[in-house]
Amino acid sequence: MNNYRFSVIVEKDEDSYFASCNELQGCYTQGETYEELMKNIKDAISLHVEDRIEAGEEIPQSQYISLTLMDLAV
Repeated sequence: MNNYRFSVIVEKDEDSYFASCNELQGCYTQGETYEELMKNIKDAISLHVEDRIEAGEEIPQSQYISLTLMDLAV
């Protein structure tokens, strides 16, 4: 079993949470609660990685990520 590191971006709107994994194109999910979202994104990433391994594809890894919130008045 190998260990991998991925960046996960979490966003929240009025109704639910959304998460995506930048390293794995098309890997995203949602959940009604933060806890549900974390379970869902972990499952989505696992399935994505398993598919890539079976296909003999490279597993991209996150080396560095910086996330900043910016307030802007226009």
